[in-house]
Amino acid sequence: MNVLKTTMLMVVLTMILVFIGSFWGTEGMVFALIFSLGMNLFMYWFSDKMVLMMYRARPVTPQEAPQLYQMVAELTQNAGLPMPKLYIIPTDTPNAFATGRNPNHAAIAVTEGILRILDYNELKGVLAHELAHVKNRDMLIGTIAAGIAGAVMMLARMAQFAAMFGGVGGRNDREGNNPLALLVMIIVAPLAALLVQLWISRTREYEADATGARFAKNADGLANALYKLEQAAKLLPMNANPSTAHLFIVNPLSGRSFLTLFSTHPPISERIKRLRAMSLTELLGAMK
Repeated sequence: MNVLKTTMLMVVLTMILVFIGSFWGTEGMVFALIFSLGMNLFMYWFSDKMVLMMYRARPVTPQEAPQLYQMVAELTQNAGLPMPKLYIIPTDTPNAFATGRNPNHAAIAVTEGILRILDYNELKGVLAHELAHVKNRDMLIGTIAAGIAGAVMMLARMAQFAAMFGGVGGRNDREGNNPLALLVMIIVAPLAALLVQLWISRTREYEADATGARFAKNADGLANALYKLEQAAKLLPMNANPSTAHLFIVNPLSGRSFLTLFSTHPPISERIKRLRAMSLTELLGAMK
């Protein structure tokens, strides 16, 4: 269901791009799409190194963190994935994220805080969730969604600039100078694209929860971990860059004022509810 929802949202996002691009013609739309995808593909290719450096994550060896390696090794075997690189982030705020452009270049980073407050099954559930992001290639999906949304926003900025000089060239002069059409292009379309992009991110979180629970063959560990992490984020919010908030298992900015509508993460209560509702058959069923 989450895969179907993601597909539908990607179609909607593409339709928004086609709609706003029609005011500029094919050339304008193609230029904006190629430029935005180019920027985001660059981030997709190099973001793992950049984000790990941003949070001063240090690589750890099996000798330094034997239990961590043992859990990830077991989970990767269940998931049919190669062993990722493991990192520890020097902060007391409990959280974790996965990065890397594909399963062969994946990395999982956990904070010092998460290693202290979670028990074995809870930490295993978190690691399984992050491996699910790797298995589901969510970095690629997020990059494509960001590229399309970025193209929409670029076209909207071009329209705003052009409106100051007499109108927008597009399907015809009347539509290009229609105030209502300009309002839709400058305000409504970019907002809609942003919301769809965020909905895609939230849908991928639900999918990673379900997939991770199957990897761990236990939904309760992840459910309990999410509750603990949410409470900890309220008490000890992380000094995180908002542009990377979507990477973490729980929103690192949740200790601050943050509108749910514009959150990259679905409500923790709903995630826990869905995990608790998973049946034994779902957990132990054949994994694809």
